[in-house]
Amino acid sequence: MTRTFLQWLSLVAIIWLQSINGTNSNFPAYSSQLKHLLSISQIQLNNLAFASDAGKLFGWLSGIAANYLPMWLVLILGSALGLIGYGVQYLFLIGRVSNLSYGAIFFLTVLAGNSICWINTVCYIVTIRNFPLDRQLAIGLTGSYLGLSAKIYTDIVDAVFPYSAMERARAYLILSSVLPFTVSVVSAPVVRVINAIKTDRAKAEFILILVITTATGAFAVVGSLGSSSSRLPPLTSAVGMAALLLAPLSIPLGLGLRQPIRQLVPARILNRLNGEEKVYIEEISNVSMDNMESGVKEIRESISISSITVEISGDLTESSVGDDNVSETNETFSVMEEIGVKVMLRRFCFWLYFFVYLFGVTLGLVFFNNLGQIAESRGCSASALVSLSSSFGFFGRLVPSIVDYFSSRSKTTIPRPAFVVALMAPTGVAFFLLLVNDSGELWLYTSTAIIGVCTGAITSISVSLTTELFGTKNFGINHNVVVANIPIGSFLFGYLAAIVYRREGNAEGKCFGMECYRQTFVLWGTLCFIGTFLALILYVRTRKFYYSLRS
Repeated sequence: MTRTFLQWLSLVAIIWLQSINGTNSNFPAYSSQLKHLLSISQIQLNNLAFASDAGKLFGWLSGIAANYLPMWLVLILGSALGLIGYGVQYLFLIGRVSNLSYGAIFFLTVLAGNSICWINTVCYIVTIRNFPLDRQLAIGLTGSYLGLSAKIYTDIVDAVFPYSAMERARAYLILSSVLPFTVSVVSAPVVRVINAIKTDRAKAEFILILVITTATGAFAVVGSLGSSSSRLPPLTSAVGMAALLLAPLSIPLGLGLRQPIRQLVPARILNRLNGEEKVYIEEISNVSMDNMESGVKEIRESISISSITVEISGDLTESSVGDDNVSETNETFSVMEEIGVKVMLRRFCFWLYFFVYLFGVTLGLVFFNNLGQIAESRGCSASALVSLSSSFGFFGRLVPSIVDYFSSRSKTTIPRPAFVVALMAPTGVAFFLLLVNDSGELWLYTSTAIIGVCTGAITSISVSLTTELFGTKNFGINHNVVVANIPIGSFLFGYLAAIVYRREGNAEGKCFGMECYRQTFVLWGTLCFIGTFLALILYVRTRKFYYSLRS
């Protein structure tokens, strides 16, 4: 098997892993049933939503493990945590495990949430090292499938348990437990760093996978819009999604069959098909032999100089050793500084970045965690909102990849902090649009779509932004420290939302109407605009670095 075949096969496996790794996005779909089964208050339910995000507080453990353990083992360990966390909760709901306290369920939810970090860490590290010249494009394409997780799980549950709310809640838990572990076991042999001697920009392959990814997102959005009667049948939607997830496999299979086909087809025909390749049969003389020997020496010297140049740039990785395209490699791997987590915590840019993420992505995730109660308070379908946010989140994660692809072709560079500013502002507007009293729920669906797109896009950008600001060597730990603000924000913002919900609710603890989240949306929108201002400051402080990339 060629190295190119293995690189693309690892990318397809990462796509499958990401598509089922967003298990925490399933929480709104069964939160109301969980609240009823456990007889807990809205604040206690919010604490369970926080527990799912609290696992990210320990995400740095996966970064340390990735530095010392093989990737397949890190992947299996991470998925095993989810198998235990969600699996024991499922056994509790069906009565096979009894006497589980609220604290035990909280701990199991933390454990399950932490498993997501382990799988993400493996996916990011393998993608960055296997595709160093197309890093943002590859990360954006694979990461976009994480936004489809809720849609995929919803399609499966709708196809199997379309009516019973209790059975649906159990189905979400058992799928969240078994599916990531199964896919991880299947993918473990191929999700690894490929020590490629030569790394080139892949154009045709990425165009094809971009088309497949766009078609997958379009299919997901079409299946999420409209009334329940006008949508695709659940089984048709599930089968169609499965076929689209298998479609990227055609790329490595095509690459793998290329060499055998070339061996079967006569060389003369191949030369006619490829006008650039010409074969000359010459009699080797002493002069030509001398020229060949001198040419070998020049090639060896070129490779040596190329390796030294990449090593001096401070970004030597297993997948870029000996790359003959030095100028492209240096441009892609340019970073402000290569630092560890201790030095990073003393940088002002880190704290700007930290709070931008807190008031942007984290706020969006808190909104998604509360979609179940928001939908219930307004009398609409929670599953429809969750599926809508997932589908548009998918496209949001895809947007930076498309922009990066076309900007690289036009030799322009869009500073990522400026990109974040452009995405934070619409998110703040969307929170205030939720205050509009609309009986048709148009603004609720519109705002959910906007927040899904912007949150997904910033999540995708943040991976490359972390590497550009703080380097690639300690990425696994550094980025998990950045996303540690998710559980912090989930607790603070979610707790305040639960207090307002309980104050506006009835004696049974339920709330109906616009007032349930009015003050919450005002607070979230204001914080999002503050985050926009902080992102602008981050752009001002880093614009010289991005200007140097353009130069």
